[in-house]
Amino acid sequence: MGRAFEFRKERKFKRWAKMAVQFTRIGKEIVMAVKDGGPSPDTNSRLRTAIQNSKAVNMPKDRVDAAIKRASNKDENGYEEFVYEGYAQHGVAILIETATDNTNRTVANVRSYFNKTGGTLGKTGSLDFIFSRKSIFRFLPGEKDLEELEFELIDAGLEELYLEADEEGNDIAVVQTAFEDFGKMQKALEDTGLEMKSAKLERISQSTTPITEEQAVDVFKLIDKLEEDDDVQAVYHNMAD
Repeated sequence: MGRAFEFRKERKFKRWAKMAVQFTRIGKEIVMAVKDGGPSPDTNSRLRTAIQNSKAVNMPKDRVDAAIKRASNKDENGYEEFVYEGYAQHGVAILIETATDNTNRTVANVRSYFNKTGGTLGKTGSLDFIFSRKSIFRFLPGEKDLEELEFELIDAGLEELYLEADEEGNDIAVVQTAFEDFGKMQKALEDTGLEMKSAKLERISQSTTPITEEQAVDVFKLIDKLEEDDDVQAVYHNMAD
């Protein structure tokens, strides 16, 4: 199957072992949501979204409740969000979203990962021409007619509606809309009664860099280091599929 295949398989097992990292990231998102808009998901859409996403990764309810309680304490520090941009080996663009309580630690770690893997950390905004921020919603389509749903969601800013497979091979419906239409689309989907899997702001690459499977191994070494860092919330790249 080749070295690149084995490397990807190894990464899949690592992802399965990263449940604790996912919990940490969502826990931070819950804290930031509570600090921004209060502890009630009924009146805080960001918190409602974070709780929804916690269910998608089977985060225990007691951990969700503990994060809300912790964030409600005025003495509890919040997190600052920063974006870092750069290039991995072979010209692949990398964008990293972080949430941290120590910016010096975070930037030092991110820079070291780039340096150790032959990449280059760039200036903020240097990849604006490659990545576009979009609102992405995933849900179980059930028996819903997707063509009919498209018409229902046009007024909420629908750009794309398509199916993708999850890790178990099940069909997941994906809705994409503009960054600024997140709240409007979230409400429209909630009104349909569909079972939501996740709702996120993601970075979508507008152009891709074609590389070989062997070169992809080099790039994934950087991505893995970044994804293992507790301060990193998400990592995006523009490698061609």
